[in-house]
Amino acid sequence: MTVPEKLIIRKAPNPVDRHVGSRVRMRRVLVGLSQEKLGEALGVTFQQVQKYEKGTNRIGASRLQQMSRILGVPVEYFFEGAPQTIERMALSGFEDNGSTAYVADFLATNEGIQLNKAFVRISDPKLRRRVVELVTAIAGDDIPN
Repeated sequence: MTVPEKLIIRKAPNPVDRHVGSRVRMRRVLVGLSQEKLGEALGVTFQQVQKYEKGTNRIGASRLQQMSRILGVPVEYFFEGAPQTIERMALSGFEDNGSTAYVADFLATNEGIQLNKAFVRISDPKLRRRVVELVTAIAGDDIPN
């Protein structure tokens, strides 16, 4: 007896797994490594790397340590800016931690990485400031002082 497809409930990826996966992706792209090359170094397929990066498959401790060596970052890097757990929120009293998760989310995109790489290559500080002003104007926000 098979269960009809409509009755199968799919579990959404854990927010921490998604965050860690996005940090893996961000670092992999920053060092110029393809999913296929990372997969080869890990001994897995590029499809498995895709699942890790999406948070669909949880990354085990030993695999995360292996990734940290390959990507040249400490294991802690993958957890920077991770969503707080319920337990941590209860202990902290839901304080405002000034989260900058939106920065990690942006840098995890291809556009974010490309923009960041190009921006840091601009050597003229005045020109960099003008780029910030341009992007801020396009976004429709007030330009900060």
